[in-house]
Amino acid sequence: MHTLVAVHTDEGITGIGSAFTTENLVQGAIDLLLPHLVGQDPVEVERITETLHQTAFWMGRGGALTHATSAIDIALWDIAGQALGQPVGRLLGGRHRTRVRPYASVLMDEAGPMTDNLTQLVEQGFTAFKIGWWKFGRVDAATDEHTVATARAAIGDRLLAVDAGGSEGFFPGGLAWAKRTARMLADYDIAWFEEALAPDDLEGFAELRAGSPVPISGGEVLTRRQSFAPYLRRRAFDIVQPDTTKGGGLSESRRIGWEAQDLGIRLIPHGWNTAIGLAADLQLSSALASTDLVEYKTGSAYVDDLVAGGWRLDADGYLDIPSDPGLGMSLDPEAVEKYGTRPAFADPKA
Repeated sequence: MHTLVAVHTDEGITGIGSAFTTENLVQGAIDLLLPHLVGQDPVEVERITETLHQTAFWMGRGGALTHATSAIDIALWDIAGQALGQPVGRLLGGRHRTRVRPYASVLMDEAGPMTDNLTQLVEQGFTAFKIGWWKFGRVDAATDEHTVATARAAIGDRLLAVDAGGSEGFFPGGLAWAKRTARMLADYDIAWFEEALAPDDLEGFAELRAGSPVPISGGEVLTRRQSFAPYLRRRAFDIVQPDTTKGGGLSESRRIGWEAQDLGIRLIPHGWNTAIGLAADLQLSSALASTDLVEYKTGSAYVDDLVAGGWRLDADGYLDIPSDPGLGMSLDPEAVEKYGTRPAFADPKA
């Protein structure tokens, strides 16, 4: 359910983006948006992207149109960086850091398999972790606490966050459950409690965050800065988590990050997508002063294998932020061919 998008220029520079939606939906969106792309100067990224948002008004904001625009925006920043000989992070405002700590993002599981998985990730060098979804908030309090206790025992005193997965359809956890659970999570030194409620429950998030002993995070399913604004202004989150591959691209994530920073809210991007999404988030993290973590979806070939040379943690468990022009990485063509459903970038519109 991820689609890579290549934007080609008449000077031979190609930028790559990633959309958090299916190929057929992305292709339909591109067919609609293409007249507003052809003939434009690709280094005028935000003007172009905002034009795409504005011209799509009557077809609906959010959803596939915004997801596709996200990929186009990422690709345009990649082009701009290559054309200007600069890493994207510098074009986004400057590099506050040259490396960032990734947290290993894993699904919850029974005690044995989850312990084995987390232990292996510790051995690989990860120093931060998030566990989520599965039965959490869906069975009983004992299951919730046992799952968290198991993870804490497996990773020791390393950073641990918990994701309830409130964006799942008909998620049963409500405000009373979230308040009780937040108190339990505080006993395990949890770094943040993510998606504790259904994503549209603005008032619930604001009330939860006001009394929670652990930081509250969310926002991964919201799109465009206008959707995030009410949550930021109501102080509903301690940590806001836009997904750059569906929220509007790097242009929107940066603007969300700027508003969040003014309100004392951290931005830690949602990154359950692809290596291109991770590359974009690395550049974003360099440009936002308080974005000191990025999500690393473990066990995914779309993250681990798509980039030529792969990703490597340093001795401290950090990822270097590429300093080469653009996103600073290149795709492995064999991997793209292996995991793709069509010839890689054969159509200039795709």
